[in-house]
Amino acid sequence: MNPDRLPDTLLSRIEDAGLNASAPPQQRWVDGWLLRYSPGKAKRARCIQPVAAGCLPLAERLALCEAVFRAAGLPMVARITPFSRPAGLDTALAALGWTAQDDTRVMVAPACPAVAEPVPAGLAWQPLEGAAYAEVVGALRGSPPAQRQAHAERLALSPVPYQGWVLRRLDDDLVLACGQSAAEADLVGLYDVFTHPQARGRGLARVLCSRLLAQARAAGARVAYLQVDADNAPARAIYQRLGFADAYAYHYRSPVADAG
Repeated sequence: MNPDRLPDTLLSRIEDAGLNASAPPQQRWVDGWLLRYSPGKAKRARCIQPVAAGCLPLAERLALCEAVFRAAGLPMVARITPFSRPAGLDTALAALGWTAQDDTRVMVAPACPAVAEPVPAGLAWQPLEGAAYAEVVGALRGSPPAQRQAHAERLALSPVPYQGWVLRRLDDDLVLACGQSAAEADLVGLYDVFTHPQARGRGLARVLCSRLLAQARAAGARVAYLQVDADNAPARAIYQRLGFADAYAYHYRSPVADAG
């Protein structure tokens, strides 16, 4: 099946699954919009998710949202998808001077890959529970302790179970690649895939993702999805070789020039 022609019903389910998998404990509803204000690194967990049309005028609703983000000490950011409501929100925010940021693609593999590539010699394939995984990927990214703690909290309280795995070098225990999967019904999402700078270009991300996907397929997943920066050509090439293709795009808008 060509992802360009995937049914809207499936894409809507994938969007819902992504929202569920990124749910932080810090969230509330404001007139049909889901506000998330986790202090972690993931922007999808600290933004406005405008999922319903609501009733209030835009200016009034934005003022209510601004108060929430100001109290949380976070910049106000809105995530704009093909499912955002009300219709025309992106154009309205642009007219208010909100700048577009972080062009992102949701890629989908309509048939979840079932073949796990072998672990390279000298490496071990190991699971990690949530807090340990948040620490490992946070260290690889150079995230500050507060962001690592927020990530661990989000994983511990997630309504969707995560499975975190690493490829670890046997001679010194250094983690060379890591990634997580989050399964919901027959959908599985890949999250927080990262390769150590010293190990890039060796195919480790492909090996890791293939193993995550094969595990999910064996447990009943049939469709896989992920989110990746539009300009991350190396990662997108890896995912394309695994059977993923662009399904839809989203971006963020913020009145702050750089909302992190």
